[in-house]
Amino acid sequence: RTLVKTTLSQSDASESKDGMDIALCVMNHKTLNLQYAGAFNPLYLIRKKELQEFKADRMPIGIYHGKETSFTNYEIKLQKGDCLYIFSDGYIDQIGGDSGKKFLSKTMKNTLLEIHHESMPKQKEILNGILTRWMGKYQQVDDILIIGIRA
Repeated sequence: RTLVKTTLSQSDASESKDGMDIALCVMNHKTLNLQYAGAFNPLYLIRKKELQEFKADRMPIGIYHGKETSFTNYEIKLQKGDCLYIFSDGYIDQIGGDSGKKFLSKTMKNTLLEIHHESMPKQKEILNGILTRWMGKYQQVDDILIIGIRA
């Protein structure tokens, strides 16, 4: 956080209120140990057809006017075949469908549970198709990024 604030020339009195919502992961591919920390962006782990959400801290990277605390650092022992997903909020916040509502995280979780058994390239294709159909006549409202990894 300090490096981001310095880079953005932020101080408590500064005009710059820029920050980032982010999910960070470090994975040891040999031991399958994963460390995760998130600023508003969670991590989803699907293991044996069950989705576990690792909640992000509800504070951004950058200037923050609440009580600044350290980010929660999760240490997760992965198993071969686990699927991990981190993402920006663009997909779940996308307006669309018949009633012009957001896609929402519940729908995202259900979608990932339905497709996680597919290869990662196939999942990308499916998610792109779902998003295109969901958006319909609506414009994209935000950046959209999804990273999926199979252990």
